[in-house]
Amino acid sequence: MRLFRSPPRPRRRAGTATLALAALTLAPVPAAADQADPAGSAPPGGHCAHQDRLRVPGAEHQQADCLDELTTAGTVASGHTDPADWAGLTPKDLAVPSGVPGIQLDGYFPDTSTTNSNHGWNHDAQFVIRLPDRWNGGLVVAGTPGNREQYANDRAVADWVLSRGYAYAATDKGNTGLAFYRDGTAPGDAVAEWNERVTQLTRAARATVAQRYHRPPVRTLVTGLSNAGYLVRWQLENHPELYDGGVDWEGTLWRADGPTLLDFLPKALRAYPGYAAGGAGAEEARQQMYAAGFPAGSEFLWPYHHKVYWDLTQRIYREEFDPDFDGPAEAGTPYCATGTPACDTDYDYPARPDQVRQAVARIGLTGRIGKPLLTLHGTLDALLPISRDSDVYARMVREAGRGSLHRYYRIEGGTHTDSLTDAFPGRLRPLTPCHRAAFTALERWLATGQQPPASGTVARPAETDPVALANSCSLR
Repeated sequence: MRLFRSPPRPRRRAGTATLALAALTLAPVPAAADQADPAGSAPPGGHCAHQDRLRVPGAEHQQADCLDELTTAGTVASGHTDPADWAGLTPKDLAVPSGVPGIQLDGYFPDTSTTNSNHGWNHDAQFVIRLPDRWNGGLVVAGTPGNREQYANDRAVADWVLSRGYAYAATDKGNTGLAFYRDGTAPGDAVAEWNERVTQLTRAARATVAQRYHRPPVRTLVTGLSNAGYLVRWQLENHPELYDGGVDWEGTLWRADGPTLLDFLPKALRAYPGYAAGGAGAEEARQQMYAAGFPAGSEFLWPYHHKVYWDLTQRIYREEFDPDFDGPAEAGTPYCATGTPACDTDYDYPARPDQVRQAVARIGLTGRIGKPLLTLHGTLDALLPISRDSDVYARMVREAGRGSLHRYYRIEGGTHTDSLTDAFPGRLRPLTPCHRAAFTALERWLATGQQPPASGTVARPAETDPVALANSCSLR
């Protein structure tokens, strides 16, 4: 595996763009970690005993800290998380659990890129591993959404699973920031490293858990949202031996023949200005947006996504897989008008040379999952439209003959970023509690064989209280 990175691939630059502000059957397994030991077992020696003996296999550097609180209820004040890393990913009314003492391990694996500045290390391939005093026997592993760092899941995932007794591990994926595409030597290298780093961390975390508790985890689950949802899919397709199952939260779809964001985002960039301008062409532009995959009823989300996500996302991922499209420029020209030479607004993925599809194919998905997977996706996702993403992936899983291992929940009124539920109260519902409902359904499936709710659309509840919406979800 290409874990020790070669120097960043050379790029032709004529002025860097300003980047502003992403087993084929269900075999019997041991009882679910939380059910096997609902109170949690104390580690040998008590609170933080022998923390100096813990060694993360393969780590170039690590530090261990004994904490009275591993959740963000304590790590914000103690400096063991970075709130900027998880800002905007969860609704403001999401409850914050507490009362989870234990050990936090921070460190990094060997790498040559330096985009992650956490701890002043200026070193990529950083990780965090949290080992609660009261352990339920399980391990949860996560990559990070967007191009964020290793603490990005702390509110959305880590707080909750730690409060349930799980050990937790996350990685920055080996490169961070909006210019992540500079890492590697060939198109697709940066994204390929994401997959390698999650695999590397999973193996290392399992061994570290065994050191701390004197037994390996009885259950290893992988989960994540957006780009990290893609990582869940890829891991269960390519390394099912490492996991018992996973929960995919609106994972990004990559496949050589599309659809991908390189297909639908340029169409949005072409059509949206006509819609926003109003007048005689507005309705035709709206229909073009629908044809590109953006769902009817999501119009109120389009201005924000046009301003924040569509242009930037399309350019930086196009640069990762097709750097030659814009000649000497790096990641194109922001908001260039259609008709401008080498303008990403006019990008036509099917017309590009075969090597572009080959770069995507290197990291592409097949649907051939080898362990149980639950997928959830909001019907009003205006960044990764559901009809061009998870609807397609669910079909891929069925066509690969793995449908018995998959459940797919289309969450009515959900969108890509949960903080938007605070900006549009009464119009959206957060996905965070639905992710938790899917996670507990997966636990029961693995522990007892109890089937999760059937795949389908989960209706938006009549309940509009924001606290209730932020903290509860039924998949039935």
